[in-house]
Amino acid sequence: MKASRELIDRVGAMVSEVETDTFPTVRDDYRAGNYPRADRTKDLNKRYRWDLWWYLTGHNPWLWGEVQGFDDAHIDTMLRRAVRPLGEVPA
Repeated sequence: MKASRELIDRVGAMVSEVETDTFPTVRDDYRAGNYPRADRTKDLNKRYRWDLWWYLTGHNPWLWGEVQGFDDAHIDTMLRRAVRPLGEVPA
């Protein structure tokens, strides 16, 4: 399964809203290790992507219908395209 460009863009827009409006310090908090079980994190960017995903699906249950048939690798690929890595600054 391949995520459509439209879905990637919509998820990216929701992530941007979470990062700027809902939790403006979330990126800094993750970089500083201020999140649950930070000491167990092996891949910070992956953890960040997936924590955002769980937040988004909790507030937008329709997202599950959009990724029906996707496995975790498909969802992670979509998230890598939609979520800026923590080390990057906005363009």
